Amino acid sequence: MNNTEKLVKAIVKGIQEKKGHNITIIDLRNIDDTITQFLVICEGNSPTQVSAITDEVREYVRIHAGQKPVSTDGTRNCLWVAMDYVDVVAHIFLPETREFYDIDNLWEDAKRKTLPDID
Repeated sequence: MNNTEKLVKAIVKGIQEKKGHNITIIDLRNIDDTITQFLVICEGNSPTQVSAITDEVREYVRIHAGQKPVSTDGTRNCLWVAMDYVDVVAHIFLPETREFYDIDNLWEDAKRKTLPDID
């Protein structure tokens, strides 16, 4: 497992620690002209949960993958938070915001993996 794959795994674990759900991993490595190698997309049920997931991902990745996000946007209202780790961008949405922007389907040719929710 390379460093980018370890980073994806750490982001997913951070999301799961705060009960984030509907996790999708989109592999963009074989798609031309993309800004990152992977997208990790998930949902929280409220702005408070989106904020908690964001904090947990930041801390979990720092401890377990030794990385910090280059930037984090959206923490003001927590409807959609994007955490940029360069090779991986994590998107944490409220369900209605995720549905509205529909970024899951921007790269239809990309490999995607949907993870089962952890109860």
